[in-house]
Amino acid sequence: MPKTTPKTTTSPAAPFTDATLRTAQELVVESYGSVWTGPSGEESSGEAVARHLEATVTLLDKDGWTGVHTYNRDRDQSSEANPADDESMTVKQMVRALLRFIHEDIDLDPRRTLSTALRHVGEKGVDGDTDTDRVAGYVLDRLIQAHTGSPSARATAWSERQHRTHADITALLCAGARFARTYGPALAP
Repeated sequence: MPKTTPKTTTSPAAPFTDATLRTAQELVVESYGSVWTGPSGEESSGEAVARHLEATVTLLDKDGWTGVHTYNRDRDQSSEANPADDESMTVKQMVRALLRFIHEDIDLDPRRTLSTALRHVGEKGVDGDTDTDRVAGYVLDRLIQAHTGSPSARATAWSERQHRTHADITALLCAGARFARTYGPALAP
């Protein structure tokens, strides 16, 4: 009877080796259209994309990472009266009740998914923009394709797997920054 070795899953903080980066570069070269061109039609430098990815690591370290975005409610709301059904309330009282609800009662989870963190860095406009957000996504997709061997793999879906950790996401983002600096276009003069 032949001896079989059980298939293991990716270890924590998935290793993105130099060989993975070289394979990702081959995928970039084979890609339809430029991976380095964002929705504006302009090319982003490797350095700009690397800064975006590093700012994303910083943001996730500050706010936390989650595989899926959730909105948490700790209290059971079924026993509370609904202000919308209270016909004796004035408009001003209703607005105050609504603002109080928004401010106090909604417990938004501050953690971010990979895609919301990338987008937030681009929207803030300090360490990136909407182009570097999109290009960073293209770069991460190629890294995950190289890492998994699957041509249809996407970084966002990879990051949302149940067994994924903050360390895995940080490793991906740091590898993306290394890749962008190594293989990305130089800064325009």
